[in-house]
Order: sequence, then structure tokens, then C-alpha cells
Amino acid sequence: MAHELETQNGVASFASFREPAWHNLGTVFNEEVNTQKMLELANLNDWNVRLEELVIPSTLTSDKSYQYVVRTNPTNKTQTDVLGVVGERYVPLQNEDLFAFGDNILDGGGRWETAGSIRGGRVVFGSLALDREIGLDPSGVADKIKSYLLINTSHDGSIAIQASVTPVRVVCANTLNLALNRTKKKDGVKQSFKIRHTQTASGKVTAARTALGIANAYMDEFSKLANELYQKKVDAKKFNEIILAAYPKPDKDSKGSIKKWENKVDLINDIYTGEFNGMIAGNAWGAFNALTERLDWYRSSRGGNNESILAAASGFDPSINAEKNRLLKVVQNVMQIA
Repeated sequence: MAHELETQNGVASFASFREPAWHNLGTVFNEEVNTQKMLELANLNDWNVRLEELVIPSTLTSDKSYQYVVRTNPTNKTQTDVLGVVGERYVPLQNEDLFAFGDNILDGGGRWETAGSIRGGRVVFGSLALDREIGLDPSGVADKIKSYLLINTSHDGSIAIQASVTPVRVVCANTLNLALNRTKKKDGVKQSFKIRHTQTASGKVTAARTALGIANAYMDEFSKLANELYQKKVDAKKFNEIILAAYPKPDKDSKGSIKKWENKVDLINDIYTGEFNGMIAGNAWGAFNALTERLDWYRSSRGGNNESILAAASGFDPSINAEKNRLLKVVQNVMQIA
């Protein structure tokens, strides 16, 4: 596959607001839509996720009970798809419930931005544009960062419902998922919030309000960090020092490693002075964004395909988020930012 988007009978389960759909698949819509319409556009409605008995062969013994999680195929209603195998305590969640959770977070306001399913329908996600926006240097370049809330869950029991705050640079759609540990709280400010599939409806409302509070607190702290990076000047020598600290030059040229490293460095430099980052080149904020933009939009994925890029650019690829946090620490260390 060239992507992880679920495609059934040539129809991709993905919809996005005004922006081109992934790999030109899915649906682009130009007006704000309600939750039900968003589900329909992304082929997420009426899945009827349910449990069916998993019959264990008589030649095998087990002291536990397992069940299939199945759904009605979104484009062929006569077809049933298996999404996973779960234990007896698992409670199925409908996509409508996930998106209602998003509505609770915004108290029915905000705007749906994207929605879709990946990994054969096992993971479903949606993103909502929040009202919060950060502006850096409003009298000059006015670099803007919007806040989004990504909600996602699985239908195979692998993850709970999760709401994650995702800051995005408007000019390049670069996601900036960072673990901010700069507060006096032991674990820093939270970025995400999880609830179990088995939580009650009233519990979900309470959880949604908590998640919205987390989003506001996170963006407060993110704004402080972004402004601090923006104020730190970076010349060409210092930017090269940041690159070398992030990606040291290989000692030996094993399997063309030096050439690959040179290509990576050249790409980062091109991004740093290019269309989207040239406006903020010359400070630590621009340096950091050059490093992270390569991860979201330019990196080569393993195995010769791009199956992880959608998750990375959407903000819920754990490996990419971890790498962005590593790069932030590199920039902070080189620039001596606490």
C-alpha cells in the first residue's frame, strides 16, 4: 500500500476541510459540516460495530473467552469485516460515539477538520479546529499556530478513546506535538487524555470537559515555549551546530551512509531557507521547524512506501512525536534554553 487510508471498492475513508485529500483520495468539503455529515463524508457512519463469538477448535483448550469485533462494510452492506479479537469484557464503540465525544469537548462548537479510518478500519480518527491561535511577532512575519484536537480510537481493543492537543503551523501544516515539562507540576502539562470504552455517557461528558481544559493549559505552555524559541537568534554557524547535534556525521561510509547524511543536511538547509520557513529563519523557532517539517512531509518511509506519513502529519504517530521531542531538546541544549 502507498498509504494507510482504508479503501473499500475504490472509495477511501477520509474527508478533509478545504485541503486536498491524502494522495487525492477521499472527499474535500468547503463548508462547515455537522457531525453526522462528517461521518458520512468519511464513510464512517452505520458501521454497526459488534461482537461475534469466536469458536475455539475442540483440539485446543483455553480458560478465557474471546470474541471477534466485526462491522458492516461501509460500501458493501452485505459484507461483514473482522476488525480484531478481544476479551469477554470488551464493549464495542460506534464511530458515532467517538465523534459525539468530540462534540462534547467543544460543547457542539468548533469545526470538524478531518476524519477517516486507517489500518483496515481498526483505527478511526477525527480532528477538530479549536478557537485558540498563537501569533508570533504580530508586527512582522505574524507566524501563526492553530490548535487542533485529534480524537482517535481503535476497534480491535489496542487503544482507548484519546483526545490529543495538536498545534499546527498554518503556513506549512507542520504538526508540533511536544511533551512540555516546563511547569512546576511533576509531570508537566498534559497533551492528551484517555478514557476507556466502558465509561458511562455522563462520564464521557466529564472527560470531554477535562480534555478541553487540558487543551487550553497545553496551548498556554506551548505559547511560552514558541515565543522563547523565537527570541533566540540563530546564525548560519549556529544552525549548522544544531544540525550536527541532531544528526552527527557518520564516522564511516557504510552503505553510502555519508552521502545519505549529506542529502539529509542539504534538505534541512533547503527547508530552513525555503518558502515556508524562510520567513522565520534566523531564530531557534525557525531552526526547530526546519527539523520537524522534514519529518512530517519529506522523510522516506521504511520499506519503500509512505504508510506512516499520514499518521505523522496527523499528529498521532508515536515514533515521530518522540523524534520531535528529541529534536526540541537538541535545539534547547545548543541554544542553552532551560
